[in-house]
Formats: sequence, C-alpha cells, structure tokens
Amino acid sequence: MHNFQMNINEYLPLRDVVFYTLRQAILKGELEPGERLMEMQLAEQLGVSRTPIREAIRKLELEGLVLMIPRRGAIVAKITEKDLKDVLEVRASLERLSTKLACERMEEETIEELREAQEAFKAALRGDDITLQAQKDVEFHDVIYKSTNNLRLIQMLNNLREQMYRYRLEYLKDGTSHQKLVEEHEAIIEALSRRDTEETTNIMVGHVYNQEQAVMRKIHEAESTGPLKK
Repeated sequence: MHNFQMNINEYLPLRDVVFYTLRQAILKGELEPGERLMEMQLAEQLGVSRTPIREAIRKLELEGLVLMIPRRGAIVAKITEKDLKDVLEVRASLERLSTKLACERMEEETIEELREAQEAFKAALRGDDITLQAQKDVEFHDVIYKSTNNLRLIQMLNNLREQMYRYRLEYLKDGTSHQKLVEEHEAIIEALSRRDTEETTNIMVGHVYNQEQAVMRKIHEAESTGPLKK
C-alpha cells in the first residue's frame, strides 16, 4: 500500500481528483516505472469506486504516463531515452526564448528575488526532501519565467513543467549533481544581472543539457539493472 492520499477538491469532479492524484503519484515516483496499477487496490486506498480509477488510467495512458499491456493490464510507463530527449528539446527551445526576454525585461528587484529563490534552493539541498528540492528548483526558474511578462510562454513552460517533473526528481536524487546545480544557478543570476543575453542563454541551455546527460546515464543503468527506483 502506498502513502499517497487523495486531496478532495470541491470544485472538481471526483474523476478529475482521482486523475490528478494518480498523476502526481507517478510524477513524484510514488508509483514507480513498471509498477502495475491495480484498480481494486487503488480504489480501496483512495476510498472510491473502480469507475473513476478506470477513467483516470485511460487519461494517464493518453498522456503517456501509463501503458496498457496485454494480459497484464495497466503499468506505469518507464522513463525512456526518447521521451527524455523529446521533452528536453522542447524545454531547451523555450528556455532560450525565456532567457532572452528575461535579459530584456527583468526588473532590478527581480534579480534580488532570484537570489532569494536561490538561497531557498540551497537550503533545501541541505536536507533530504527531494520533493522540496524540486519545488525550490521550480520556484527559481519561475522567477525567470515571470519576468518575461509573456503569459503564453509562461503557460507553455508551466505545462511542460509537469512532464519535466519525473526527470527533475531523478536528477536531484543524485547528490553529486547538487553542487553543479548551485553553480549553474549562480552563473545564471550573474549573467542575467549583466543583461548578457548570449552568456545567459548558453548557461541555461547547458543547464538543460547537463540534466539530460545525467538522467540518460540513469536510464542506461536501469536498462541493465532494472527500472529506475525511488
């Protein structure tokens, strides 16, 4: 039995609440790649009938988070090299644009807000709460995104963030990556403060590339030893 629970939202239909609960459990790694999704067990844990569980699984399949396997049923989709490359190619392109706009439009007080977000991220890294670390990493990048003042771009980045969550967690699980992340964030802040578009963009794209390479190594390790673990 897993530890995740359903958070009831009075404004959403039950089927949507179940869907978002299972989706977050997969993205956070509480439901592991390759794990079977047993309708009866999940229904019992969340205190619902099997119908919203079945509907949620169908929607998760459409998002690519769940696979339907003949004679096995639904399983959590594994993190694949192709999925990782696809997501990070899109992210790199959007980061280029957001970095360019941030260099042009970021207010001076926002630079200070970015430094504060960096301190919060560093504080989270001193603990062992991976979810908190991921949240603080997201908040750091959110400051940059908001400074673009481009609502469509922010919306696209927010949608992509959900798909990135699995990869972000896998990267943060490797403690040896933490110092590199801190250094890259610091370099981004300093380049942004100088409004150096080319340098900031290069650092940001390298930041994305380093994440891709680190998670790729974990995928290759998993292929020889088994699925990525929590």
